[in-house]
Amino acid sequence: MHGGVRGRRQKPPPTRSHSDNWEKKIMTGNKEAYFYLASSLEKIFPDTECVKKNDQHTISIFKGELPAFLLVYGSSSNYDGDRKRFAEGFTYEIKGSPSPVRVRDVELVPSAFPCYEQTDEWYLKSQPGLFPDLLCPRETNFVRLIPGQTRSLWIDFLDTSAIVPGTYQVDILIYGKDEKEPYQILTVNLNVLDKVLSEQTLIHTEWFHADCLADYYHIPVFSEKHWEIMEAQIALAGKELGINMLLTPIFTPPLDTAVGGERTTVQLIDIVQDADGSYKFDWSRLKRWCDLCLRNGIKYLEIPHLFTQWGAKAAPKIVVTVDGKNIKKFGWHTPALDSSYQSFLKQFLPELQSKLIEFGYDRDHVFFHISDEPGMDCLESYKAARESVKESLKGWQVVDALSEYSFYEKGIVQHPIVSSNHISVFLKNKVPQPWVYYCCGQSVTVPNRFFAMPSWRNRIMGVLMYLHGIKGFLHWGFNFYNSQYSISHIDPFFNTHASYAFPSGDAFLVYPGPDEKPMSSIRAQVQREALDDLNALTTLESVVGRERVVALIMENAEEPFDFEHYPHLADYILHLRERMAEIFIQEEQKY
Repeated sequence: MHGGVRGRRQKPPPTRSHSDNWEKKIMTGNKEAYFYLASSLEKIFPDTECVKKNDQHTISIFKGELPAFLLVYGSSSNYDGDRKRFAEGFTYEIKGSPSPVRVRDVELVPSAFPCYEQTDEWYLKSQPGLFPDLLCPRETNFVRLIPGQTRSLWIDFLDTSAIVPGTYQVDILIYGKDEKEPYQILTVNLNVLDKVLSEQTLIHTEWFHADCLADYYHIPVFSEKHWEIMEAQIALAGKELGINMLLTPIFTPPLDTAVGGERTTVQLIDIVQDADGSYKFDWSRLKRWCDLCLRNGIKYLEIPHLFTQWGAKAAPKIVVTVDGKNIKKFGWHTPALDSSYQSFLKQFLPELQSKLIEFGYDRDHVFFHISDEPGMDCLESYKAARESVKESLKGWQVVDALSEYSFYEKGIVQHPIVSSNHISVFLKNKVPQPWVYYCCGQSVTVPNRFFAMPSWRNRIMGVLMYLHGIKGFLHWGFNFYNSQYSISHIDPFFNTHASYAFPSGDAFLVYPGPDEKPMSSIRAQVQREALDDLNALTTLESVVGRERVVALIMENAEEPFDFEHYPHLADYILHLRERMAEIFIQEEQKY
């Protein structure tokens, strides 16, 4: 690793004491157990070198944020001085927190495919290995020391919205075996500002793959157990991770499916075709889905694509009961403009829209899709498919992920969701209320969240989305536990790359826990912190105005500040948050 984006000079990191607190300082010749604090933007590998302890830090937040930090621990392979004291491990105690504290182990996950051949300077590693990612709930406060390795605990403060403003000294006490006096005390100063974080206005969707949960746990689709498992993951998404829009499987989404192949059927709507060719629909499962989403913070629904991926050439798989038998009425064998499918859509879509409104989701909170990621080679087929449903979708929001500006320029896609490495032309032409996405293809220069990338490359998205007025963010991989094209199912604790298709970290954000409860990841939590940054900037704007907030963002950055040019430092973000607190306090003191 070396400084700066290619051809672009970076300003030096800020020199304030806060940044120094988090700075790693290599310490050689250590033969003892060691404990220190680090920011949540650090990824601690087993071979992370022993560093001089940082034992006092400050984190400033608005009420309602979910701040986190790391307790890093380890030992040399021959820690002579503390061998007896830490023969089995250590225990910790946390005192003085104004809110509940959650502690999770940062577990190592294998990656046999961490990145493509083409990378940039801003990868942590490019070789296969073990990467810190999985966050495992802890049952006790005992932690085993692994000789010769450095590990970490992820510690966050929950329910901060009700905290009385002020600075709280939170002590982390470390004890050796059978000891009553602490071996070491580490301190976090949590500075809670006297203002509640602004409500998130960003529309954020991570594609939810209901079929993958049924497949992973080997349970029937829409069984009671399946509903329980889905709700646990949806609750994590909506109540903690800032995801407020959900892909809703009214029929099996035609995503990442091999041509001619199929995914496990997940179809909320039971459909019966009568002898006269008309259809009857059972909406009871959709009602249950909508109720589930509403109680878990999902404000928006995303309807699966009405045509197949990469070209809109066929219909999605839709199962229909005909003469008492369930058949695949539509699918790869059905051309997009087939009269029978078009006739079905003309009856289905108006009834679906009416039911969505009845179940709590009006036109402002539902998004339809035509086909995912169309390219210039399929412009005509996409255009024809879009035209075929234009009247049925009139007055409803239609969005699609794409990279080609011409689709927008020609009026074929009025609300594009643009890949981050192609969004510059859309921003330059002032496309209103822009949306952005990234996935495996956005692997050079732009932000992303692969295992092999530093966490600041994930978290900087919050600042970027504020600066450029981004309305929505999409990612395809909340819980995709299949190989590419869904040819086979995978074990996400071992196969983290969809069978060598996508760099580890792209296909899923959360893990399916052994107790049927989801487990989060560093990437998910850091992305949540990015959303807190976005909302915090909006909160500060309500006090000092946008012009001053933009000036603050640019204090330690350079023009242009966009999705391909941004500060490549964790310290930039940490410093920005502390400066935001300073300015807010200064404004408070004026009154």
